Amino acid sequence: MNFATNHSDYFLMIEDDVKCAPGFVTQIASILSAWERKPWVTLEFSQVGFIGKLFHTRDLPCFVRFLLLFYQEMPCDSLLSHFLDILMQKKPIRFFPSLFQHTGQYSSFEGKFNRLKDEEFKENDTGSPSNPAATIYTNLNVTNGSVLMNAYSLDENFFYIKEAKAGSHLTVLLDIPAVVFRIQVLTGSELKKENQLEEGQVELGYDSTNRINDCDDYILLGLLINGILDKHVLSEESGKKVKCVRVLVTATLPSGLIVSPNSYST
Repeated sequence: MNFATNHSDYFLMIEDDVKCAPGFVTQIASILSAWERKPWVTLEFSQVGFIGKLFHTRDLPCFVRFLLLFYQEMPCDSLLSHFLDILMQKKPIRFFPSLFQHTGQYSSFEGKFNRLKDEEFKENDTGSPSNPAATIYTNLNVTNGSVLMNAYSLDENFFYIKEAKAGSHLTVLLDIPAVVFRIQVLTGSELKKENQLEEGQVELGYDSTNRINDCDDYILLGLLINGILDKHVLSEESGKKVKCVRVLVTATLPSGLIVSPNSYST
């Protein structure tokens, strides 16, 4: 850890006896982009021990000194929880599903075995979306022949709009606010690679004032890349349930826009 201090902006603790989820680096990088302006000491991508813990390298010298003082008193993962208390991170910030699975059996304690498994680790894809009941609102100029709900329903149809100006949005309002683990948004034609939302972003909305058609607090989840966003997201930071998922157009499209089904999942 001390060696890594001057070599990067972040440090990820993995250990040598773990299995990694496919694309874990990309998933962590996308989460970091959403958290770069928020205060945190450690982001956790596994529930087990010291595995999958991400730090700012600027915090490592202080943490290293803390470990050297007390490592003979208790394991490093236990010391981490005390370190978070000292730096005023009141509770763990964990992301699901876990990106790392512990596979080793030997404990750090001599002569003991450790068969800890992370129940939140998903080795394969999480499967098809489970789009819950929702209503869709938009300020796009929807023509008579286009059905807005096709952007969300899990069938073979799609939603098409001829023009999408900067500032336009398409907002999914869940009938019952839900804990969200993953968001997928797909725009454009897979065959022709046209009608993609090249410059847009996806935001998660929360509501404390019981608005009917909107939310009063939005946070950025991520930017669309080549018309697509697919992100595993937190849900334990605040305990809030997501009420809205908003796709926001940040630059006027030169052509039409297609939003396909299988776009959101919880």
